[in-house]
Amino acid sequence: MSDIKKMYRTIMADHFPDEMIIKFGDQTLVYKKRTWKIPDEKTGELIEKGLRYGENPEQEAALYELVNGNLALGGCQFIQPGNGLVSSINEGDMIQAGKHPGKINLTDLDNGLNVIKFLMDRPAAVILKHNNPCGAAYGATLIDAYDKANTADRIAAFGGCLVVNRAMDKETADMVSRNYLEVVAAPEFEEGTISILAKRKNLRIIRVSKIKELEKYRTLRFVDFKSLIDGGIIVQQSPINRIKSKEDFLPAKTTYQGKEYVIERAPTEKEYADMLFGWNVEQGITSNSVICVKDGVTVGIGTGEQDRVGVAEIAIFKAYTKYADALCFKSYGIPYKTFELEVRNGKRDKGALLEIDEGTRKEKGGLVRSVMVSDAFFPFRDGVDVGIKEGISAIVQPGGSERDFESIIACNEVNPKVTMVFTGQRAFRH
Repeated sequence: MSDIKKMYRTIMADHFPDEMIIKFGDQTLVYKKRTWKIPDEKTGELIEKGLRYGENPEQEAALYELVNGNLALGGCQFIQPGNGLVSSINEGDMIQAGKHPGKINLTDLDNGLNVIKFLMDRPAAVILKHNNPCGAAYGATLIDAYDKANTADRIAAFGGCLVVNRAMDKETADMVSRNYLEVVAAPEFEEGTISILAKRKNLRIIRVSKIKELEKYRTLRFVDFKSLIDGGIIVQQSPINRIKSKEDFLPAKTTYQGKEYVIERAPTEKEYADMLFGWNVEQGITSNSVICVKDGVTVGIGTGEQDRVGVAEIAIFKAYTKYADALCFKSYGIPYKTFELEVRNGKRDKGALLEIDEGTRKEKGGLVRSVMVSDAFFPFRDGVDVGIKEGISAIVQPGGSERDFESIIACNEVNPKVTMVFTGQRAFRH
């Protein structure tokens, strides 16, 4: 067991070159490997090294920053050098290196920036784990946003990566320091916050000053590479989110066998706000996904499932379990599963557990009047029905299924009626 623990603390040597050059016909992109001089955990001696390791401790890995080149293909101007975010983090930005960052730490951070670039209009926080958001939220203040994002899924947030879009203040830092995180990133850290966060000696504390400029990255395309097991590579343009305001949503309507089907209730302003928030968070979630949001907070996140009704059911299930856990933690200061175990062992009153369960059922896991968001169309109405049964009031989906009329009927036939909009684009992320 000691050898396994040592494996996770080992810094892999990497034999990747200092420079990488990629040619697209007669156009060339030049990348430089990013390394940091970080004190050794045991000796304190400065060690110059890039990534600790890749996705697993046995994998060598390297991080490269685009430093030269101006790629234009088919009328698309790709992102140019000088716009580095994660790839341009230097020693000064890495305020506390913790256990020396690995590939997963930085790809989580990158996806956090990918989500939060759409949430810059007010204080927001997103916590990620395994390159998926486990909680995202707006707040009146930064501490409010963090508290809501963390409460949305405290269990998944354990050991996660936190990204915020405002300077870290002492009050928020104090709340953050009570939880175990791997990474905390902010545009700035106010005086006195570093000493609070640094109590967690293995925490990576990273300043990404360009978080202040993130809105411009909404429309900047980059070349997305996918390597195949045979050594081949698929390249694609990165996606652009076409939904910028409520006016960009399309009315849910379709024609089937000569008959037109139209959604009968228009969204309220509150629903539009949650539709925008949910679709923006959806940009950073692994497909095939369905999420539920309410009042600018994620309620349940179903990710990467093979079938659409199944992932809708997972989102609902997670909403219930996370709601029960939040109730339990708020009342008793321990996780729901710990409380449940203590009830079985006779250490807690079973009636208290039943009270939590009943409160969760009564509120339907916080799903009543929430918005359900899907990254692809519903091929059948069953996925829509799963949400409607739990009291959702609105649905966002790309549209385009042959059976969109079934989903529209499902929304129109309930009382009160559920509203639905189409985005006109899907948001798959493999």
